[in-house]
Amino acid sequence: MSTTVSTPISMTKPRLAGFVTSLLFLIVCLSWGTTWLGIKIAIESVPPLTAAGLRFLIAFPLFLSFALLRREPLLFPRQSRWFFVFVTLSYFSVPYYLLNYGEIHVSSGLTALLFSCMPVFILVFSALFLRERIYPSQVLGIAIGFGSLFMIIRSQGLLVDKAEWLGVLAILGAAVMHALCYVVTKKHGSAISVITYNTLPIGIAGVLLLIVGLSLEAPQFQNVTARSWGALLYLGLVASVGGFIVYFLLLKRLSPIILSFVFIIFPVFAVIIGAWYEGQALSKELMIYSAILLSGFAITKLPFEKWFRWPIDRQSD
Repeated sequence: MSTTVSTPISMTKPRLAGFVTSLLFLIVCLSWGTTWLGIKIAIESVPPLTAAGLRFLIAFPLFLSFALLRREPLLFPRQSRWFFVFVTLSYFSVPYYLLNYGEIHVSSGLTALLFSCMPVFILVFSALFLRERIYPSQVLGIAIGFGSLFMIIRSQGLLVDKAEWLGVLAILGAAVMHALCYVVTKKHGSAISVITYNTLPIGIAGVLLLIVGLSLEAPQFQNVTARSWGALLYLGLVASVGGFIVYFLLLKRLSPIILSFVFIIFPVFAVIIGAWYEGQALSKELMIYSAILLSGFAITKLPFEKWFRWPIDRQSD
């Protein structure tokens, strides 16, 4: 007589939930990690303003459908109309043009590493505008991160080319604007649905960028390659909409601190994928400095003082 050992349902469900959460986290890291290569391919034959506009116009119908299916409002609250303009310009329009412009002069992997500074700028703006505390270990993490970033830029030979430096500054400018937008959102837009926050701003930003691009860049659409069209479709449908939806699902499964480590992990994917596509060897120097950079920025998210003092504070309550 044979006996069958069955796994209790109470044990199977948590394991399945953990697997699904890990899979979703990996999907976000991969989709955002490949965004930078997608931008690089898109701007091969499409000017940066036009490329940013087309990406958002491709994404907008799916965002709109998502909003309608969930019966989310499309308009911001009346008292937050100024905030709507701020998000449209400071989160979508200007930063994504800067990213596209920056990638004309900088590799996709380095772009991702530069943009990974964004959580550090969030920390600084939070201290300035929200009066949040910055711990000494976070200051150390910032110093380590930016010191490593300088060494990465130096090792990549970007100290003599003015155009490449403009690309670096454009990418850092995009990171600063995104960070500022996140902090202002925390203060003035926390009650606005995530879907409402994205839908109309991304559509209007797409129209504005495309109009300006058509006026200033005069793109020759007959010369746009199939590779660039494919990259734009990927950016609009997968990286923008798909990445957003999965990130939205993860917000319900993970703490914000754990989820924020996406910004530390996706640059790793971006560097590896970008180097493979662009035929560049990953030097030992680049890998070491990149690891130090991301470790420094990770420290800013998990300040030692806060985590080591928490049990003591709790016992004293």
